[in-house]
Amino acid sequence: MTFGEQPAYLRVAGDLRKQIVDGSLPPHTRLPSQARIREEYGVSDTVALEARKVLMAEGLVEGRSGSGTYVRERPVPRRIARSGYRPESGATPFRQEQADARARGTWESGSEQAEAGRAVAERLGIKPGDRVMRTKYVFREAGEAMMLSTSWEPLAVTGRTPVMLPEEGPLGGMGVVERMRAIDVVVDNVTEDVGARPGLAEELLALGGVPGHVVLVVQRTYYASGRAVETADVVIPADRYRVSYHQPVR
Repeated sequence: MTFGEQPAYLRVAGDLRKQIVDGSLPPHTRLPSQARIREEYGVSDTVALEARKVLMAEGLVEGRSGSGTYVRERPVPRRIARSGYRPESGATPFRQEQADARARGTWESGSEQAEAGRAVAERLGIKPGDRVMRTKYVFREAGEAMMLSTSWEPLAVTGRTPVMLPEEGPLGGMGVVERMRAIDVVVDNVTEDVGARPGLAEELLALGGVPGHVVLVVQRTYYASGRAVETADVVIPADRYRVSYHQPVR
């Protein structure tokens, strides 16, 4: 087989990928062995091995100890809706992140005081080392972990107030806008920057992903009169979810 200028292992991986996508190699089917790939494509063991590594890194196949490499079940991406619309009655953090009212959503959270690192300090417009309240969330849909979030709020804003802990007190779980309003801080703007990167090991462990899988990262920051009052990183597995934005027309 002639491979042209593209590296042989990428051409082999591309052909196997096509078979996976078109169903010729359906989920749970064992991938051709290294010896069979070598013979079928006329390549070396090294090329065959590298091609398998590419498919594994892409999350298309998985190794099973003592059994071989198998095609993974391909999840149908579900939608996470994000919206600039906020109901008058307020919303829980989970409803802010997942606006679909039909979702069977639950979450776990934990808050602790911490020092702002350089990146977080820059986003909040404070000095590195300033005290913040850091809250970590695991969001679940029908029991399945589907999103992680870490938020930071400057204690210069919320410290020694009834809303210092986002998930406790009379407004616990009501979200940033409502909580800030309770201490006379009017949130009037929010920005979201969306990017993608390989998931960190601890993120993929929590989300049930495979090493090397890509995650979407939404960097969200709430502002009140130009001052950042909360910033957060929302991490979503890219192979299982799509982020859908809905903004009101004024």
